[in-house]
Amino acid sequence: MRTPPNERLTSDIAERPTRGKPDNASRSERRCLLSGESRPREELVRLALSPTGDVLPDPGAKAPGRGAWIAPDRSALEAAVADGHLKRALMRAFKGGPEGVTLSWPEDLPQRIEDALARNLCDRLGLELRGGNVVLGSARIEEQARTGRIALLLHASDSSEDGRKRLDQAWRVGMEREGSGARGTVLPLDRAALSVALGRDNVVHLGVSDAKGSLASTANASERIGRAVSRLSRFTGSDP
Repeated sequence: MRTPPNERLTSDIAERPTRGKPDNASRSERRCLLSGESRPREELVRLALSPTGDVLPDPGAKAPGRGAWIAPDRSALEAAVADGHLKRALMRAFKGGPEGVTLSWPEDLPQRIEDALARNLCDRLGLELRGGNVVLGSARIEEQARTGRIALLLHASDSSEDGRKRLDQAWRVGMEREGSGARGTVLPLDRAALSVALGRDNVVHLGVSDAKGSLASTANASERIGRAVSRLSRFTGSDP
């Protein structure tokens, strides 16, 4: 019997190696449930099937069992909900699910995905802060940015233009990108959300340093946080 798209066979999706690419490279890609396009799994959002037949967001891709993947695009998802494309795609992807269980998904699935991606980013920021990779405080960020120790610069959505410009300029100096117009990333999260996530008062700007990252790690702190930021920003349509 042919395996439906996105269906899990064991603990993950079984895929044939892409011609001309190493086997491990093909396993890192998944196919978007709605568009049919293959992308690195880090750029997609996983939907997990619960034992009771509920389809729910799984941004950490850690839930057991079968899953399907979608591109982080809220407008496309809402359109697919409206015209029935999502329903048809989910029925195909999860065909042959748990016996006696009716497949269902919440009406507010797009909002649940956005909330889950925001929590995933906040959790990641908290982990990196405890690991010593997140720098807080405008004065401290500016000093480290000018000396090239800030790999990723982030601003709250309600941060002031003047505050962003000052830190952006220091960051360009440290990254040897003066005159490039490069700027830090404005997050789709305000200072209140960031303050709660990091357990600090009035978090408006964040710097991410890779100095304490493990050389054996497959990704450094700025890459890990950057992926979480990108997925949330793309889903909300705020990706620059």
